Amino acid sequence: MLLEDLQVVLKVAEFRSITAAAADLDMRTATASAALKRVENALGVELFIRTTRRLRLSGAGERYIPECQQALLMLDQAKQKMKDDLDIVDGELRIAVSSDLGRNLVSPWLDEFLETYPEVSLKLNVSDSVIDFYRDSVDMALRYGSPDDANLYGFKICNVPGLLCATQEYLDKNGAPEHPHDLPAHNGLFYQLNDIVHDVWEFSEGETDYKIKMSGNRASNDGDLVRRWCVAGKGLAVKSCLDISDDLLSGRIVNVMPAFKPRTTELWLICPSRQLMTPATRLLRDMLKKKCTAILKKLIERDIFDDSVLAWR
Repeated sequence: MLLEDLQVVLKVAEFRSITAAAADLDMRTATASAALKRVENALGVELFIRTTRRLRLSGAGERYIPECQQALLMLDQAKQKMKDDLDIVDGELRIAVSSDLGRNLVSPWLDEFLETYPEVSLKLNVSDSVIDFYRDSVDMALRYGSPDDANLYGFKICNVPGLLCATQEYLDKNGAPEHPHDLPAHNGLFYQLNDIVHDVWEFSEGETDYKIKMSGNRASNDGDLVRRWCVAGKGLAVKSCLDISDDLLSGRIVNVMPAFKPRTTELWLICPSRQLMTPATRLLRDMLKKKCTAILKKLIERDIFDDSVLAWR
């Protein structure tokens, strides 16, 4: 009985569909169906009851699938332990990143990573949509905000302050706001997620917080497009300092109203289980920390932030 066939069976059990399992494993439906038939023939039982709409586990399947899962997990853990002991860096990285961060920073870093570790392959999911580890074909996600699910396993990469930004040309033409109460007179560039437009901007100055309802003529579910609009001088935007770091350092945009600070978030590398923390994943985590810290230090040198942004909290 082939190990690869058992992995197909587990995917069929997960999706209750041979077609969906094949798509997830990037193989033809006929290939997945043949693998399932080989396993059932070897066992002498049917693991699934076929209906016109989908599959469901048979009695034998309900008993066999959990034991099969446990056996494959033990084999995978033994294989991974051997690689850890030998410092073998290989395997496939299936990682999800947000649009702006992924296209403009992380993608070039991953190119560098693959050049350093040629036995590693990559599948990159670039999207601002929320990743579901049990639905989407990813093993880790680099995303803003600490994980709120106790079942997830993650590493904090760095603190990420937000910034209000615009081009100098926009400010020269429309005036530079000096207080949050000046902002409604300006054109906001908004991020939109799940049909919700984030047009209420929050700022703090010392112990005082401000919530400002903005108006604007542009909104997008793609954070990179919001940044491009800002760089093109179309209005004001609140962005992660990482997303706009190159634009800030090059002078394409400027930090607006620096005394009033949007909220600081955190960048995390999230996995659904500890077993996915392979040598390649740990090296990737360390590289991300190093790269992000280098960017934050450059922003500190330009007096955009102080050293407190590097504090581990």
